Formats: sequence, structure tokens, C-alpha cells
Amino acid sequence: MTLLETGLTVIVGTVAMAIFGIVAGLFFLGVDRKFAALMQARIGPPLRQPFIDTAKLLRKENIIPENAIPWLFNGAPILALASAITILLYLPFGSIMPIFGNAGDVILVMYLLTVPALAMVVGGFASGSPYATVGAQREMVILMAYELPLAIAIVAIAWRLSMAGIADPFSLVTIAANPIWGVVGPLGILGCLILLGILAWVTPAELSRIPFDAQEAETELAGGLLVEYSGKNFGLFYIAQGVKTIVMAALAVALFLPWNLSSFIAMAPAVALVADFAFFLVKVLLVVFFSISLIRVSMARFRITQVVSIYWIWLGLVGFLGLGLIAIDALLAGV
Repeated sequence: MTLLETGLTVIVGTVAMAIFGIVAGLFFLGVDRKFAALMQARIGPPLRQPFIDTAKLLRKENIIPENAIPWLFNGAPILALASAITILLYLPFGSIMPIFGNAGDVILVMYLLTVPALAMVVGGFASGSPYATVGAQREMVILMAYELPLAIAIVAIAWRLSMAGIADPFSLVTIAANPIWGVVGPLGILGCLILLGILAWVTPAELSRIPFDAQEAETELAGGLLVEYSGKNFGLFYIAQGVKTIVMAALAVALFLPWNLSSFIAMAPAVALVADFAFFLVKVLLVVFFSISLIRVSMARFRITQVVSIYWIWLGLVGFLGLGLIAIDALLAGV
């Protein structure tokens, strides 16, 4: 493939992935709201409600506060959306390989995940609002809190694959092609289940959802770090949240649920591509239900001090337990 063909492939793939991320992200935001409503015995909004909300926001005028830094205030939502879409280019979707192939690994994805959150922090500080400033400070604290258990979950899987002699273990393509469940023994499976639970509890914090939404906390901070945002800028943040929902779900699928239907059922390549992608969306639906909808409906908002304790102490210790079980499993296997 020539350089020109490679460039065109990347451009077309990026545009396609951006459209998919935005449409699927908004759809699954609607699914989450529907799940939450049904669990609370309400009818809830229609699945298309996030699309309606987004269209309405994008038609409205941006209001810039008097004390804001305009270029930072307006640039933050663009950075949040662009960085969320960029992560999609490193993730596999069913049997569809990442646009960037093996160019980036899971460590890069982990660090890119911080960029949308940092963009919200920058936007909050740039707005000049005391409510947004407090919300931005809380966002930074939460960001530092959940990085430890997230890193443990990701590194543990890559380390176990490397101990099994699998080349390039930090590549998401490698992780997806070598399901961790087939590499570990009984103790390792128990450790992986613990790490899967940890990733499920990190996801709401990554997405600023209840019970880890102390940075917005409308009852305390009137919306927190996004309190001054409106119109198109708020709409971009809303779309970025939808794209990041797909990112977190796709990451969980790649790490823990990477199987494809075509691995079990013989089918033509074109049919396999569609079937695997449809199966991937089903897995995303399960991740959204268990790690977002179920948790936010069953829990009340934690105080910021509780959030830090949960991630640094409790989930950190549980994560090390899962890592330890995987390490013992590797020793028992003689690797």
C-alpha cells in the first residue's frame, strides 16, 4: 500500500469512526436513560432523546461569561470531543481492527482517556465561576483517584499475556486476539473476575456518572465545572460524553470480552464482519447496563472524600488482590 493510499485509508477511517462514535454514543446514552427509567418503574424518555437534545443545543448561541478566558472556554469542548474520537482509532470493534493498527497500545489509550477529563477541568477553570472552579478541582481529584485501579486492571492482563510468551502483550489487537480467560487457570480466572469488577466501577467515574459525579453535583454546585456552559459548547461536551461511553465499553470488551461469533461459527468473510460487529454492540449494551445504568440507579452520590477512599484504598487493595491471584496462577503454571 502506498503512502497516499495509507493516508486516504486513515482519513476515511477516521471520519467513519467519528460518525460511528457520535451516533452510537448518543444512542447508548439514550439506552442508559431507558434502562434507568425502567428500573425506577418509569416510562422514561425515548431512545432518540439524546439526539433531540443535541440538535437543540447545537442550534443555540454560546454564552461566554464575563470573567471567562474565551479561547480556553471555547476550545475545551472541542478538545474533549476530538480526544475522545482519537481514542476510537486505537480500539478494535468486533473483527474490525483499529484504524491505527498496532501503532498505539493500551498504555497510550489509558493516558488518552485522561485528556477529555482534563479538557473539562480546563473549561471549568477558564469559565471564571467559583462553582466551576470547585467542580474542576474535584474532577482532578477523582481523575487521580481512579487511575490506580484502572492501571492495575490493564497492566495485570498485559503482564499475564507476556508471561504466557505472547508477543506485544500491550497491544489491544494482541489482547483481543488472545482472550485472557484462555491463558489463565482457576486462580487467574478469579483474579480476572475481580479486575473486571474494578473496571466496571472505574467506568462511571470516567464518565462522570452517579455515584462518582461529585464534580457536577447539581444540588451542591449547580452543575459544577459545566455550570457556565450552554449552547454549542455544552452540546460538544454532551457528544464527547457519548463517545467516551463507547470508548470505555469498547475497552472493557477488548480486555475481557473479546470473542467474535466468527470464531465459533463458520461464515463468509463479509457476513462474519457484520455478525461480529453486531455481537460487539450486544457486548457494549451489556457493559453499559452493568457498569453504568445498574450502578447509578442502585447507588447515591458519594462525597468527594468517599470517592478517594473507595478508589485509593478499597478498589486499590482489591485490584492488588486480583493481580496477586493472577501472579500466583502464573507461578503455579510454571511460567
